[in-house]
Amino acid sequence: MKLAEFEKSLDDYLTRFEYFADRFDYTPRHRSELERLIDQYSAFITDETNITVWDELEQQGIGRTSGLVDGLRKSSARCVAILEKYRALNLQKGDTEITDYFRNIEECIEKEFGSFQISSTSKVLLVGSGSFPMTALLIAKRTGAAVVGIDIDAEAIELGLKVVETLGPELKIRLEKTSVEFLDDLNEITHIIFSSTVAEKYELLERLYPLTNEQVVVAMRYGNRLKSLFNYPLKETDELKWGLVDNVLRRDDIFDIALYQKILA
Repeated sequence: MKLAEFEKSLDDYLTRFEYFADRFDYTPRHRSELERLIDQYSAFITDETNITVWDELEQQGIGRTSGLVDGLRKSSARCVAILEKYRALNLQKGDTEITDYFRNIEECIEKEFGSFQISSTSKVLLVGSGSFPMTALLIAKRTGAAVVGIDIDAEAIELGLKVVETLGPELKIRLEKTSVEFLDDLNEITHIIFSSTVAEKYELLERLYPLTNEQVVVAMRYGNRLKSLFNYPLKETDELKWGLVDNVLRRDDIFDIALYQKILA
């Protein structure tokens, strides 16, 4: 794909994402089209051919397309949130179909913490749990760990609770509409996962330093380079607070994972 064609594809994706985002009305009339769009976009940002074109774009200076990149990141995240709502609403009707995008996410979950294993005695915090909290469900089901999911979208929490009630009522999962600072049991958290579409995730990480225990491990989902079209990228952390202990790069996955532990005085 040539550079001009690549930039046109980005424009086209942004137009289509904005179209579907503006037409979400809780009916299934746009669901199939939106699923196809997100699956196509997921394939687009993991296509090695497109990675080469992105590198060429960066060499020429990405400043002229920075607004387009930011718009795509925000609008695609908005559409993923909508698709989660579609999936949660359809689950209530007995529909358990999974799209390629969700399948990719589930595969990523298997690799989340590397050598920092989650066990039945762990307590996991998920920041940005969404309307279909599959990360919480998979972790709780496969490890027996307690999982706390938070989201700023009240509707996402309401739908997420119904999903958990349907798929894992016996699991140790709690969902709340709150900010991280207001959780009562933060000091008990052993593992934290940040959704890649949480814009302020590094600001939240900074605020979590004095509120969490010394052994806590943080999995920061992110996307650099071409993957930044779908995810917020990696940032530097305060070298006196959080240390990068592993960077899990997965070529075929929709996001990568940075693992942090506290720097202790």
